[in-house]
Amino acid sequence: MNTALAPSAPPARRRGIVIAAIVLLLGAAALAWVWWQRDAAGEDTHTLLLYGNVDQRQVSLAFNTAERIDELAVREGDHVVPGQVLGRLDTRTPRLRVAQAEAQIGVAAQALARLKAGTRPEEIARSRAALAAAAADAEFAAQQLARLQAARDDTAGRGVAQQDLDAAAARRKVALAQRDSADKALALAIAGPRREDIAQAEAQLAAARADKALAERQVEESELKAPIAAVVRARLLEPGDIASPQRPVFTLAIMQPKWVRAFVPEPRLSQIRPGMAAQVSTDSAPDKALPGRIAFIASVAEFTPKTVQTEELRSSLVYEVRIEVDDPADTLRLGMPATVHIALQ
Repeated sequence: MNTALAPSAPPARRRGIVIAAIVLLLGAAALAWVWWQRDAAGEDTHTLLLYGNVDQRQVSLAFNTAERIDELAVREGDHVVPGQVLGRLDTRTPRLRVAQAEAQIGVAAQALARLKAGTRPEEIARSRAALAAAAADAEFAAQQLARLQAARDDTAGRGVAQQDLDAAAARRKVALAQRDSADKALALAIAGPRREDIAQAEAQLAAARADKALAERQVEESELKAPIAAVVRARLLEPGDIASPQRPVFTLAIMQPKWVRAFVPEPRLSQIRPGMAAQVSTDSAPDKALPGRIAFIASVAEFTPKTVQTEELRSSLVYEVRIEVDDPADTLRLGMPATVHIALQ
C-alpha cells in the first residue's frame, strides 16, 4: 500500500507550486494596476501636479481732468517705466486759469497791504483840518445864537423875531453835530483798519493763492504718467477725444510679479504651504521650467471652476492657490495655460 501511494506525492507538490506562482502573479498584476491608476490620476506621492493660467495685475490709467487729448506717446505692446509721460491734454484753458489766479492774487495782496499800512499821515491831517473847521463853525453858530439872544433880551423881545432865534439855535445844533462827526472821523483815521478787515483780506489772498495752486495742478495733471514699470495692454482713446476721469486711456499689465492661478483639491491641501518651491512650465516651452513659490492659499473653499474639466474634480471643492513665478525674460503672457510641479517633502 505504501508503494502504491508514493508515486502520487510529486504531482501534489507541483500543483501547490503552480497555485502559489499564480497567486503571486495576480498580486503583482494588481499592484501594478494600482500604481498605473495612481500615475494616470496624477497622484504622485512626491510631486503635486496642478494646472492653471498665468495672471497679472492690471492698471487702468485715466486723466484726472476733462479736456481734449492733444498727444499720446505709446501704443499696445510698448514697455513703459515709472514716471514716463504717456499722453498730454490741451493746456490752453488751464494756463489761462493760472494767469487769472495770478491777477486775483495781485489784487488781494494790494488790498491787504493797504489795510496793514493803516491811514496815511495826509489823511489824518485832513481829518484834523475837517475837525477844526467843524469846531469853528460850531463856535460861530454858538456866538450868533448868543448875540440874537442878548438882543432879544435887551429889547424885551421886540428887536429879534422868534423865528430868527430858532434858526440860529438849529444852525448851532447842526454845527455841533458836524464837529462831533469830524472828531469821530479823526479817531478812526488814527486807529486805522479793524483787525477783522485785515483778517478778511488775508483770507481772500489765501483763497486766490489756492485757486492758483488748483490751476497749476490742472496743468500738471494734463500729463499722464506711468505709475510703474509695465507693458501697454490696450490703448482705448486717441488724440482729439475728450478725456475724463471716468474714461481710461490706457490699460497697463504689470510685469512683476507674475503668478499662476491654480486650484488644489481638499485632500491634497495639507501637503502644501506658503513658501514652498515650485516649477512652472507652459505648452510652448515644456522643457524650460521657471522657478516659483507658493505665495497664497485661499482660506475658503469653492466649487471647482469650469476651467478644471476632469471628471473627478468637476463637482469637488477646491482651494485657490497662487504660485508667484520668476520670469525675467518675460516669456509668460496673461491667460497662458501653465503646469505647476510642486515637490512634496
